[in-house]
Amino acid sequence: MQSKLKNRFTAKRLALMAVFTALSYAVSLLEIPLPLFGASFLKLDFGNVFIVLIAFLLGPAEGVLVCLMKEGLRCLSSTSMCAGELANFFVTSSYLLLPSILYQYRKTLKTVILSLSASCLIATAVALTVNRVLIFPTYAYLMGGNIFGMTVAESFSALWIGLLLFNLIKTMAVGILTMLLYKRLSNFLKKMKI
Repeated sequence: MQSKLKNRFTAKRLALMAVFTALSYAVSLLEIPLPLFGASFLKLDFGNVFIVLIAFLLGPAEGVLVCLMKEGLRCLSSTSMCAGELANFFVTSSYLLLPSILYQYRKTLKTVILSLSASCLIATAVALTVNRVLIFPTYAYLMGGNIFGMTVAESFSALWIGLLLFNLIKTMAVGILTMLLYKRLSNFLKKMKI
């Protein structure tokens, strides 16, 4: 068990995880507003591409750790008492687990496409749940008990379709970019013997 951990967390692999954490964090700061159905707070970023890539390259545990570190960095400037960052951790982890686990056993393009497609649906369902249970109540608390003059239930009911579409668009975009970048990155890392 200890030798397995030593092999998984070598200096090269830890350095690679740190680089991907920094890339993910930096890219996540470049947010593109994508307001759907009046939800002006919805912003698209591609920081999760680097988290999914590291999960494919090194494994699901490493992907979750990079996600945790990236969201920890985002917490330093959080405006939501870290609720948004915690929600993003849950959604991203749910998105990367299935494809990165399956990829460890079957490294084919078909596996990647099918598992990322399924993960779009899984992560979207998790995002809707986390928004209803964590994000909306937190924002209601921060805004003095309601959101735009509505209760948590009313505001979620008014915005859930926008949330659904946003998360489908975001997860599909992350999946497509991951597939476009993966092979090149994989070949480069093989040369480096990581």
